[in-house]
Amino acid sequence: MSRIPTAEAAERRRRRRTALLDAAGSLLTEGGPPALTFPALAERTGLATSAVHEHFPSRAALVEELCARVLLLGTTRVAAAMDAAPTPRAKAESYVRAQLALTADERHRAVLACAAHELNEAAAERAHAALGGLLDMLVDVLGRLGHEEPRLVAGLLQGVVDAAVRHLGHPGSPPPEAIADLAARVALDGVSCLPGDGHAGGRQQPGGAPA
Repeated sequence: MSRIPTAEAAERRRRRRTALLDAAGSLLTEGGPPALTFPALAERTGLATSAVHEHFPSRAALVEELCARVLLLGTTRVAAAMDAAPTPRAKAESYVRAQLALTADERHRAVLACAAHELNEAAAERAHAALGGLLDMLVDVLGRLGHEEPRLVAGLLQGVVDAAVRHLGHPGSPPPEAIADLAARVALDGVSCLPGDGHAGGRQQPGGAPA
């Protein structure tokens, strides 16, 4: 039996699945959770509703995979930003800014908002584990900066990010760029509080220059 038809069928199935996930993200962004229905997906992609069910037997399965996809793309972007930063301090700043840039993205925000209400406990734990990989990278950076409790400090720094995220898009809040700048300064002030900083060499400004 030839393997070519099988390979072609697998590729066609992959393309359809990708198209369905793209359409699902668009529907959530445009109309929120009520807009994400299988008939709407079928209409958006030109597939039969039965074909949509072949790929995703339930809404829960669709939302879980869509969330996993968004988290994978997000963690990849944050990891790339950290890898490109030249110093541990710059990597910590990239961690903050890249996460806030993701949250400012409407599709990313819409998918995670939907997932927060619809994922079951097991799926939520898997999503949390995906985010844990990012935190591990930050723990490594903080260890290289010399912190004796890098995991604790990483959790505190993530708290700065989470607090900044809650202000994005709120009426009266500064624009996203200003929130990111402020969050980075708060995070870097904490990261720079190593033994001796502020005593021997003077307080450090963000970027490493003495005040």
